[in-house]
Amino acid sequence: MRRVIGGLLLLLVLPGMASAADVFEKVGTMGGQFLKIPIGARATGMGGAFVSVADDPSAIFWNPSGIARLEGSYASFNHLVWPADVQLTQASYIFHLGFLPGTLGVNARSLYMDQQPVRDVFRPEGTGEFFDAGDVSFGLTYGRSLTDKFAAGFTVNYVRSGLAEYSSDSYTLDFGTLYTTGYRSLQIGMAISNLGADMRFVERQVKMPTVFRVGVSMNLYRNETHALLSTGEFSHPPDNKERGNWGAEYSFRDFFKLRGGYNFGYDSEGLAAGVGVEFPSSITGNAGLDYSYTDMGSLGAAHRFAIDLGF
Repeated sequence: MRRVIGGLLLLLVLPGMASAADVFEKVGTMGGQFLKIPIGARATGMGGAFVSVADDPSAIFWNPSGIARLEGSYASFNHLVWPADVQLTQASYIFHLGFLPGTLGVNARSLYMDQQPVRDVFRPEGTGEFFDAGDVSFGLTYGRSLTDKFAAGFTVNYVRSGLAEYSSDSYTLDFGTLYTTGYRSLQIGMAISNLGADMRFVERQVKMPTVFRVGVSMNLYRNETHALLSTGEFSHPPDNKERGNWGAEYSFRDFFKLRGGYNFGYDSEGLAAGVGVEFPSSITGNAGLDYSYTDMGSLGAAHRFAIDLGF
């Protein structure tokens, strides 16, 4: 009887052990991790559930097809203060060419930190030398509405990572679609990000962190004064377990925005919140200022700031 019970317990435990191994065996094995860091204070204030919304310049990151529905030109600047004194800055420009149908966008982003001291066993306080570490990427995006309900887009990125005297580069491809169902304001978005060639550091190759996202969004309520948008998203990274995101945005007269959301299944990210204002500008057609806060658990918090200028 003891052997039978022991065997049954073993059968119950092994699937869980196998599942855990399947989830965590690839953690830390992918390169270009900065490509997974979300861009945009508005999107992250809504818990990172933005693939089916994608209606501002940060669509370049979340779903390239979203820029197809932007009218006019936009300049966007995003800055992230990450834990451990790491920072990320991104800038993008979205525009139209009269002879080319659709919308174009260019963007650049950089992950950086202060110079770090070189240490060794005999000089743990530093040798007097310093080294740099960081990542950069440059991308070109094209999006087009193929019908009044369906849009598609893609981004080609050049990616480079550096650590002291070592560096490596790669090219990646992002692809996304956006579909308006026709039922009220329900939209469905899908995107695959960071498809690309392996990076090579010293003698080891590392793959790019390809991420699949799919989500839905809808205005739960809207009139001339108030609007409430709700959105949900599922994502599958290559080096961790599946994740979920949910968020909402309340808008007052399309001027003041209040946001909240949650990141489910993440190692550190959890509760998120944000605020934004949008107003006409004498220099440009309109301008938007946004801020978001993301709880990172024991790591502290991430703060994002964004400025969008429409022409």
